[in-house]
Amino acid sequence: MDLGIRGKIALVAASSKGLGRAVAEELAAEGAHLVMCARGKETLEQTAESIRRTTGVKVVAVAADVSNSADSARVAKAAFDELGRVDILVTNSGGPPSGPFEDLTPEMWDTATRLLLKSAVELTRAVLPGMKERRWGRILNVTSIAAKQPIEGLMLSNSLRAAVIGFARTLANEVAPFNVTVNNLLPGFTRTDRVQELARAAAGKTGGSIDIVSKWEKEIPMGRLGEPREFAALAAFLASERASYITGSSIAVDGGWIRSLL
Repeated sequence: MDLGIRGKIALVAASSKGLGRAVAEELAAEGAHLVMCARGKETLEQTAESIRRTTGVKVVAVAADVSNSADSARVAKAAFDELGRVDILVTNSGGPPSGPFEDLTPEMWDTATRLLLKSAVELTRAVLPGMKERRWGRILNVTSIAAKQPIEGLMLSNSLRAAVIGFARTLANEVAPFNVTVNNLLPGFTRTDRVQELARAAAGKTGGSIDIVSKWEKEIPMGRLGEPREFAALAAFLASERASYITGSSIAVDGGWIRSLL
């Protein structure tokens, strides 16, 4: 199926590894040129070169921390300067620390807000005017299943990823007349460094007596963790011309983990 995004310009945040990298690779495989950013310059440049070599698309790599507004603006400027525009925006970031409410300081809440919510707002602010002017755009926010069904111990993530969904759902109605869609992708337990980190943290609280990954797999109807490429396939479709009538949606890629009807 031709997704109709060959030659489009996609900005994918936190794309040097994990879900962000998988999304960048999938979009590049469909012929989209990329602007990639991540905090680790060396890993980012290695990933960018790998994608250039395997797909032949143009790739601009910018080392940046999206929790910093100035860095978000710098990434967007690089996209405009090097490739002229941004047609597809994928907001994404690392996750905040786990922990119960009483262990979370005001500074930790501020940091998490900048990382999860403000980064999505600022990247959107930078690219949305051009999308509206061209009357075509796709904005995808990578959030988490925690936004629909809170995960124990993830107070910061549960709270702020839900805020991203509120922002996106409201924005979707505002920009729909301009043929700009806004959707949220909710990854479940997926085989990434972040999930391994959460597993180690959870195991530490039990003294290592419980195999946390096996516990999660028993809670997932499909009986296994997801793979990043499975998540990326949905992202590529929602970024496509074929998905032009889907907006304001929050779609889980979780193997059936979320138990709610909606």
